[in-house]
Amino acid sequence: MARSAEIERPDPDVLLKRVVAEESTKQRGKLTVFFGAAPGVGKTYTMLEVARAEMEREKRDVVVGVVETHGRYETGALTLGLELLPRRKVNYKGVVLEEFDIDAALARHPDVILVDELAHTNAEGSRHPKRWQDVEELLDAGIDVFSTLNVQHVESLNDVIAKITGVVVRETVPDSILEEAHAIKLVDLPPEDLLERLREGKVYVSAQAQRAIENFFRKGNLIALRELALRHTAERVDAQMLAYRKAQGIEQTWATTEQILVAVSPSPYSARLARAARRMAAALHARWYAVYVEPVSARPLPKAAQARLSQNLRLAEQLGAEVVTLSGENLGQALIHFAREHNVTKMIVGKPLVVRPWDKLRGSLVDRMARESGDIDLYVTAGDPADGEAAPEQTPREPLHVPSYLLALTSTGIATCVAWLLFGRSELADVVMTYLLGVVLVSSRVGLWPSVLAALSSVAAFDLVFIPPYFTLAVADLRHAVTFAVMFLVAVVISGLTQRVRNQAAAWQERERRTSTLYALSRELSGARDEEQVVHVAADHLERVFESSIEIFAPKGAPTLTRLHASHGLGVPAERDVSMAQWVWSHRQEAGLGTATLPGGEALYVPLVTSGEIVGVLGLRPRDKGRFSALEQRRQVDAFAAQLAMALERAELAEETERARREVEAEQLRSSLLSSVSHDLRTPLAVITGAAGTLLDKPSEIPEGTRRDLIQTILDEAERLNRLIRNLLDMTRLESGAVTLKRELLPLEEIVGAALNRLETRLAGHEVRVELPPDLPLVPCDPMLVEQALINLLENAVKYGKDPLELSATRYPDEVMIEVADRGAGIPAAEAERIFEKFHRGGREGSPGGVGLGLAICRAIATAHGGRIRADQRDGGGAAFRLYLPLNPRGSLAPSRSVERSANA
Repeated sequence: MARSAEIERPDPDVLLKRVVAEESTKQRGKLTVFFGAAPGVGKTYTMLEVARAEMEREKRDVVVGVVETHGRYETGALTLGLELLPRRKVNYKGVVLEEFDIDAALARHPDVILVDELAHTNAEGSRHPKRWQDVEELLDAGIDVFSTLNVQHVESLNDVIAKITGVVVRETVPDSILEEAHAIKLVDLPPEDLLERLREGKVYVSAQAQRAIENFFRKGNLIALRELALRHTAERVDAQMLAYRKAQGIEQTWATTEQILVAVSPSPYSARLARAARRMAAALHARWYAVYVEPVSARPLPKAAQARLSQNLRLAEQLGAEVVTLSGENLGQALIHFAREHNVTKMIVGKPLVVRPWDKLRGSLVDRMARESGDIDLYVTAGDPADGEAAPEQTPREPLHVPSYLLALTSTGIATCVAWLLFGRSELADVVMTYLLGVVLVSSRVGLWPSVLAALSSVAAFDLVFIPPYFTLAVADLRHAVTFAVMFLVAVVISGLTQRVRNQAAAWQERERRTSTLYALSRELSGARDEEQVVHVAADHLERVFESSIEIFAPKGAPTLTRLHASHGLGVPAERDVSMAQWVWSHRQEAGLGTATLPGGEALYVPLVTSGEIVGVLGLRPRDKGRFSALEQRRQVDAFAAQLAMALERAELAEETERARREVEAEQLRSSLLSSVSHDLRTPLAVITGAAGTLLDKPSEIPEGTRRDLIQTILDEAERLNRLIRNLLDMTRLESGAVTLKRELLPLEEIVGAALNRLETRLAGHEVRVELPPDLPLVPCDPMLVEQALINLLENAVKYGKDPLELSATRYPDEVMIEVADRGAGIPAAEAERIFEKFHRGGREGSPGGVGLGLAICRAIATAHGGRIRADQRDGGGAAFRLYLPLNPRGSLAPSRSVERSANA
């Protein structure tokens, strides 16, 4: 009784989840969906009728958020007396559209709001792309929502309806929205009545109605859509009923619909049971389950039994069953618990063909299930063989492991010798304990039947050696017979319990191994950044775990698959392998080794499916052809495939996100370039054009000095324009990676001198102080790029700073720091990093303007060299820009020009 109470005690975690779900449901609004088979069945009309009843009878605050009457007078009349929420106007491509105003609805916050056409796509620029997302936000705000939906807009039925009607519906609603709905009200109308409404113009105008009748609204289509709507509503009601039974703790089966369970095992007769269950399910139009219960403490199944079990489960799945694998100590209790949890009305189990002796005492599995199944119908059958089906082969017994039995006999001999030497024939109780210890030691090392042999041989040895008459099996004192029986019984019980513990330990070790391998794969896949890493990590794990060669295929944007990975030695894929992978991709079903499709293949191909989409195909070519016949191996393959599919999907989404980010950055760059460069290009061009025009219009009237000033102005502005265009080109080349560093070992004085020579005109009239220590080492760098960086820094100091301008260098152990400083207004702390961004201009007083690329180019040059650049405020005012170049960079060096000159000299 205590054990029964423990089993029936509710799980605290389940109760906690239920309480949390109920609390969240109380705070969230309730969604009521008026569901129909097609437009025109009266969903909006019914919704308005229910809303008016809510307002008039329940005195609830009801607001019409959006209702599409489509010109129907009767529908429009029902909106009279209801508060209409003004719609939001959206200008889309020159057309003014009216959309649902979610902000106004949230601000109004009524008790109930009507939002028609749940699958509607909002105009571009709306907060959410879909109206059902607007509804989700309203529900989160605690507002009850009434909405309408046609069956063709349900996401999971989209492909089915496309096949029936020939029309692909683009606007869909996720199934999760309907699953979370508080109520689904089916609005049904027979096809004949709907067609009559169409002809009367109550759905569409006459011309549209006639086209609709000839296409989407054909009678056959309407019948099929109606059946889908009725079935989908029934499934939703069935789910609500199951949820209610679970919440109320009701174990009694409610036979609202027929559901069938068939128990599947490694027995060769299970295939017959599965076929019998399929025929019964087809006759009753019932859902059915094929359930296998894996005993927790049982020994691992032999390979032949594992192969047979896998075949039986695959057969049931092909016949349309929902295959479920459970773990439990008691097979009957596990099946009945599952049946009650899923409201199963009928169970089919196999007829016991062999009656074991202990079944007569405690009853067989069928007897126990018949007593405990209660109101669930129990069918006991051997199944009907299919026409022409031969008798199934019995699973061969495992061969005897002779060393285990020899160990059992040896342990008995050792126990006898030890007992004789230590206790003799006087201490029989100690002798018995010695024999039991030997049995325990044997049980810990070998299986059950060798342990039973050890127990039996121990009793026999005890009788022969220690019980008179000695060395015979005869017993003079009948009291010793009781000792023998108890000794044998205790030894057998100890053996059985020990074997059970060993089996449980082995089972848990196997589960732990599977879990740890799956966790290791998940952990490494989570750290993979792109598709290449995902494929490499997954293939490495799969090769080790399954001892197989691995192939991974993906479409890569093409209609045919591309092999992303192949294990070493596979070479070019054979045409048959590619065709098989393509078939798996097209049909979303596994194929190849051990499956129903091309079972004679050398590899198993599994679809990589996630979120309803197939992202690739996994191929496994095992060294042992029978490896995947075991059910556990197939489970592990499915688990690994699911992890790989999610990782590939995540990598693809990451790539799409990165592409979108680059596109956004490129667009921002173009906008910034146009806004920043347009003015900087126009100004020098305007000055050049004006000066040149003046020189051409009145050349004889312009004094010589003015002419020289105009020409100088043209030259200065042309140089300014040249610098601007050069900076743009340099920035583009640096960011695109088109620049290849040509490092040379050069003295820093040479680079500084070249930069000062190029800026001789710009620096005229400025005080420039240069301090370079005499012990500076040769710097490995690209002299042209570093010279350009110094030029940009000096130009920046001339433009923004005040004299004196100071250029100095400092040596550190691993790098050289070049500093360009001025005595201007300095740099605000908030601008110290931003000034190195592209097109950023500002922060320093006295700014004459610019395109904002000079310092960005300096940072790009520093980064290309493996160095860095920073800006600091100087003590006493002014700014200091410090460029750090490494002295030991990675990469090869070009011959030094200084060394060449020394050699030539």
